[in-house]
Amino acid sequence: MTASSLFLPHWLKDALAAPVAVLGAGRSGLAAAALLRRLGAEPVLYDEARMEGVEPLAFDQAHARRHRLVVYSPGFPPRHPWLEEARGAGCECVGEMDLAGLLWPGRIIAVTGTNGKTTITAFLAEALRALGLDARAAGNIGRPFASLFTESPGPESIAVCEVSSFQAETMRYFRAWATLWPNFAEDHLERHRTLEKYFHAKYNLVKRTEADRVFFGPSVFATARSLRLDLPVGNLVPMEHLAVDPRLEGTPFARFPQRTNYTLVETFWKRMGWPVEKLLETARTFQLPPHRLNLVATRDGVEFWNDSKATNYHAVEAALDCFSGPVRWIAGGRMKGGDLAGFAGRIHARIEAAYFIGEAASGLARAFTDCGHPDFQICSNLEEAVTTAAAEAHPGDTVLFSPAFASYDQFRDYADRGERFETCVRGLRAGVFLLATSRPSKP
Repeated sequence: MTASSLFLPHWLKDALAAPVAVLGAGRSGLAAAALLRRLGAEPVLYDEARMEGVEPLAFDQAHARRHRLVVYSPGFPPRHPWLEEARGAGCECVGEMDLAGLLWPGRIIAVTGTNGKTTITAFLAEALRALGLDARAAGNIGRPFASLFTESPGPESIAVCEVSSFQAETMRYFRAWATLWPNFAEDHLERHRTLEKYFHAKYNLVKRTEADRVFFGPSVFATARSLRLDLPVGNLVPMEHLAVDPRLEGTPFARFPQRTNYTLVETFWKRMGWPVEKLLETARTFQLPPHRLNLVATRDGVEFWNDSKATNYHAVEAALDCFSGPVRWIAGGRMKGGDLAGFAGRIHARIEAAYFIGEAASGLARAFTDCGHPDFQICSNLEEAVTTAAAEAHPGDTVLFSPAFASYDQFRDYADRGERFETCVRGLRAGVFLLATSRPSKP
C-alpha cells in the first residue's frame, strides 16, 4: 500500500510534504509512524519516556513549527500541552485511529461501551471471517488500527474496531459503517471529569454512523434520553431478563454478562441478513480473551476467578452477579474517579471478606468502614492478598480478583496483573488451606 493506492484529501497530501510529528512512542505511535512511512512521509516520534529503539524527545513550540500534521496516541487528552503547542503553531492534529479511519478503504464496524467491547470485537471479527469475509479486529483491543495497513486492505476489507472514549472524543474523520454500544456506566472520570462528558465522547461515534446501523443496550438509551440526545429507538436491544437460550449451552455466552454481548451481536447480525447458524458456530468455538472472569483453579473446594480486566465499578458488579455463594474479593489499583462510596454501598452486602491492594486500598477501606463492613484488610501486594484470602477461605467460597481500578500503580497493564494473579494461585501450597479446612463450617 502506498499513498498512490489510497484517496488522500488535498490537506493531507500537503501536510505529508513536511515531517509529521507523532506524539507517543507506544504501540499506537509506532503503528502510526509505520503507516506514515508507507505513505511516503517522514515521521518524527516524540515521547518523554525512553522507549525501546526510541530516544526521549520532548515536543515544544520550536518543534511544532517544523510540522504541519501531528498524529497523537489516545493517551494524550485533548488539552495536553503538546497538542496546545501544535494547534498554536497551526498544525492539523489527528488521533491515530482517526487517521487510520480516514484512509481505510473498506468498511468499519465500531464497538464501544464501558464493558464487553473487547469480547464483542473479537467475537464479531471471528464470526465475519466464518462467513468468508476479510475481517480484522483492531483498535483498543490491543492492535492499533493503523497497523492493519501492513496487510494490504481493499474495498472488501472490514475493520472491527474497539473504540475507547479516549479514541472517540476527538474524532473528525473516522466514519463507521455500523456501531455497537452494549452499555454505559461510570468510568474514566479522571479524564472526562463528568459522566455527561464521558457519554458525549462515546456518542461522537454515533454522529459518525448511519442511524439505522447503530445498535445499543438499555443503559445507553436511558443515558441518551436523560441528556436529550437522539438514538434510533428501533435499534434498542433488550438485555434484561433474557430467557435461557439452549443454543448457547456450552459456550462462553451461556450466562450473564457474556449473554448480553451475544444478544447485541445477534441483533445486529440478523439485521444485516447474515445466517445466524454461522454466528452460533462461532460461539461454540470462541474462546474469551484472557482475564475476563476466567476460572483459574479449584483448590479444596475453593474457586479462584481472574477478572483482572474489570477496571471499573460496573464490571465488578456484573462479576458479583455471577456468584451466589460467599465471595472473598481482591480489589484495588489506581483510582479513575467516580463515586466510590456509592459503589461500596451497592456491593458490600455481597462480599464475605475483602482484601485491598494498591493506591485505592485506603479509599476502599474507608468506604467499607462507612458501610459498616468489618471484614476487610489492606495487603501490601497481590501475593499477600491471594495467600491471605486462600488461608481464610472455606470450602464453597469463591476468591474473586476483580480489581475495579486501573492497573498502572503496580503492574504494566491489566494483562500483567491477571497473569500475576494466576501465578500466585498456581503457587499456592496445600498448607495454606489447613486453616480453612480445620475450622468448622459456617452456619
